[in-house]
Amino acid sequence: MARNESVASMVMFLCFGTAILSLAVHWQTMRTTGQLNQSASTEVYPQGSPVEIGSSAIAASVPTSPQKAAVINLDSPWKTQKSSLDAVTDPVNNPKPSVPDLNATKVVVDLSDRRVYVSRYDEVIASYPIAIGKKGWETPTGDFKIIHKEHHPIWRHPITGAIFEGGTDSPLGDRWIGFWSDGRNEIGFHGTPNVDLVGAAVSHGCLRMRNSDVRMLYSQVNIGTQVSVRE
Repeated sequence: MARNESVASMVMFLCFGTAILSLAVHWQTMRTTGQLNQSASTEVYPQGSPVEIGSSAIAASVPTSPQKAAVINLDSPWKTQKSSLDAVTDPVNNPKPSVPDLNATKVVVDLSDRRVYVSRYDEVIASYPIAIGKKGWETPTGDFKIIHKEHHPIWRHPITGAIFEGGTDSPLGDRWIGFWSDGRNEIGFHGTPNVDLVGAAVSHGCLRMRNSDVRMLYSQVNIGTQVSVRE
């Protein structure tokens, strides 16, 4: 009887030890799994490391699998924008629009030749016949600049004071290009309906031109253009 009790006690002890060992193994397994999960969820990538883009706010507008494709697509807007900026700011391939150079165009009046010459960058681009001032009303000589331009100018006769309205049939024609003034009177280029007098010394100091010619000259000069009148 005593022997049977001893065997039973040994069996109970073995069962109890096995249970404890199983619990220890299970606890160790759970602990190891928890550490692995925690490590995976808190992993930090070194700065600059390539990280594959997965399902994220950024990846919503780009391919989600290949990282290379995502990088190209994300970079494309910047390249496009940079190219647009370069197209505007590149001083070599896209120079700024040049401002018209008043010094590029010059007008020379040759009284003896009774012609006016227009040059641009020292190359004559046009020449027109003119009528010049008559005796006692000679056209002033020297270097001047254009100070006044006007369509269909109104003319006041210097002697009689009569007023002539502007227009093609006006004594001043349909364009006025003034280059000299004493504060009250002006001298300049103007048109005339009397084309037969162009080339003669008949004016009160101004330079008469055919209306078609003075319109051309008007378009070729600006305020500030140099005018040289010589004998």
